[in-house]
Amino acid sequence: MLHALRTANKTISWSELLLPWRIAAHLHTHRQLLWELSKRDILSRYRGSFLGVFWSLLRPLFMLAVYTVVFGYIFESKLGQHPAETKLDFTLALFCGLVIFELFAESVNRAPTLILNHSNYVTKVVFPLEILPVATFVAALVQALISFLPLLIGLLLTRGTIPLSICYLPVILVPLILFCLGLGWGLASLGVFIRDLTSIVPLLTTITMYASAIFYSIRIVPKHLVPLVHYNPLATTIDQARNAVLWGTPPPWGHYGVMLGVASVTCLLGYTFFMRTKRAFADVM
Repeated sequence: MLHALRTANKTISWSELLLPWRIAAHLHTHRQLLWELSKRDILSRYRGSFLGVFWSLLRPLFMLAVYTVVFGYIFESKLGQHPAETKLDFTLALFCGLVIFELFAESVNRAPTLILNHSNYVTKVVFPLEILPVATFVAALVQALISFLPLLIGLLLTRGTIPLSICYLPVILVPLILFCLGLGWGLASLGVFIRDLTSIVPLLTTITMYASAIFYSIRIVPKHLVPLVHYNPLATTIDQARNAVLWGTPPPWGHYGVMLGVASVTCLLGYTFFMRTKRAFADVM
């Protein structure tokens, strides 16, 4: 904890804000505090509950059941990824998409109130506030990894094996991780100055869910709407993850590189904005 404390008036150079390895080194110095905050975040969700961490499995499973009935059996939706696609394939693909969306939604929806809910860190002690969005994302990532277990079990039970292409999944998630961190830093800072974000962001997240090809395939989107989905980092990640986990297909590396570049810029801009504005938090709060 003591290693997390630093001088309040330290001048931050542009190299510390824009060079990825400098940012990584800075966060690494606070790794112990980061882990403790993430662990406390995870445990606080289930403290006093009877099922504890099993809620991480039950929530996506409940959502999966509802969406499968509505989209799979009432609307008879299909992804069109494979000519022999079954209802079970659609269910597994839907579950994969929901888990990734929950990772995004959890970190983004909490960001606008993150600093406001930890005002004691702003006004009472010198604290590395920039690790709060990271800790929130790490906690959401742990939840997502737990939620992936039913998907893997489903693959084993229905197909008898898990494709080796699942090894692409960590690589596929990198752009989304960077994108979420950038949005987390940016929204955490803006949330201090614009309190309306607490109402606006969840609405935008819901819209993003329906624009991210969770319940359908990118391939059936009308041509005039393709750019809205094809260049959506969340939709791209979901599509590539499904292809790798369910169909054994690696990501298209050209498009992946574009998304990685966009996500990296978003991450750097979000971090820079947060670090340049955090000195004003105490005055506003």
